[in-house]
Amino acid sequence: MTVRDRLLQAWRGEVEAGAMYELIAQRERDPGRAELLRRLATAESGHRRRLETRMRELGIAVPDPSTVRISRRQRLQARLAPLDRLLAAREAAESEEVDDLYLRPTEDAETDALLHEIRTDEGSHRIAVAEMQEEEPPAQVRLNRILSRESWHRRGAGWISGAIYGANDGLAAVFGIVAGVSGATGGSSFVLTAGVAGAVSSALSMATGAFLAERSEQEVAAANVERERREIAEHPEEEKEELSLFYQLKGLDPAAADALAERESKDPEAMLRLMTAEELGAGQERGDPVQAALAAGISTGVGAMIPVIPFVFTTGTRAMVLAAVVSLLAHFAVGAAKSLFTLRSWWSSGLEMTLAGVIVGGATYGIGLLFA
Repeated sequence: MTVRDRLLQAWRGEVEAGAMYELIAQRERDPGRAELLRRLATAESGHRRRLETRMRELGIAVPDPSTVRISRRQRLQARLAPLDRLLAAREAAESEEVDDLYLRPTEDAETDALLHEIRTDEGSHRIAVAEMQEEEPPAQVRLNRILSRESWHRRGAGWISGAIYGANDGLAAVFGIVAGVSGATGGSSFVLTAGVAGAVSSALSMATGAFLAERSEQEVAAANVERERREIAEHPEEEKEELSLFYQLKGLDPAAADALAERESKDPEAMLRLMTAEELGAGQERGDPVQAALAAGISTGVGAMIPVIPFVFTTGTRAMVLAAVVSLLAHFAVGAAKSLFTLRSWWSSGLEMTLAGVIVGGATYGIGLLFA
């Protein structure tokens, strides 16, 4: 790779890294962590400008940064995937970029010196990201010790990922039914009846399950508030220390945090509101049971109906082949969609789901043949 190619590749990497840090920072709710992510984005812009200076010195045309586009898939991942997983992926990308671009010498001494300086900065970036994920300040360690006793704290999940997994469950379950009944009946009209029945039952089961689960989350949240109320009444000093630690994690020095916690503890109801906000996320948007039920039921029903569709129009071997083709394509699509949350390669996730579909379909078809 020529000096020009190395500089251009490093430049593109810096533009992309800065954009990704900005996208992640927009989702980060903790102001301190968000500010750190924005500083990292600013640092990446500084690296980009230093690379541009060197490129101009060598007579290399500097592209317009707007030509480096973050793919739609990357933007969706930045909006949907868990933040810790995004940071881990960003750290891995930084490490790979350093190994690939900055360690190997070029034929130009000044360029090597510049790349070495940027490599050092990138190393500090990886440390900062790792600290955000792993290392905890003393206040956090003490806080974790207190919260470990209060093991009833819980968090919920988003409905979008639930919809994708619902589609996966419906597709896999009804594909198995269709394959099995097809093997037993040679693809007769009974497959349509069994498939539709399986799709409807799967959708209703998932919808009611999601509704009840969301209702349970709300009931648990209400019960947790009452438990917190009892904690304040029964262990006031420990709860006061806990609140002080939360303030320290937000940047207050221990003395100021203790004084503020002492003042807030004078009003038990105010103390309860603060503690539930910090520990349980009270005041944040909670899941809607109806929305969860609709998302789970509709997505499961849509996924479940895919293997059935060919039998609406035809029967026999033709319908079985079409059902297998559309079902495996749908398995691949669902696997690729799941990668938005897992951050795995879309094609490997899709192929894995397709293989799972082949196994389910093949096994149930074989079982159906035994009853033919």
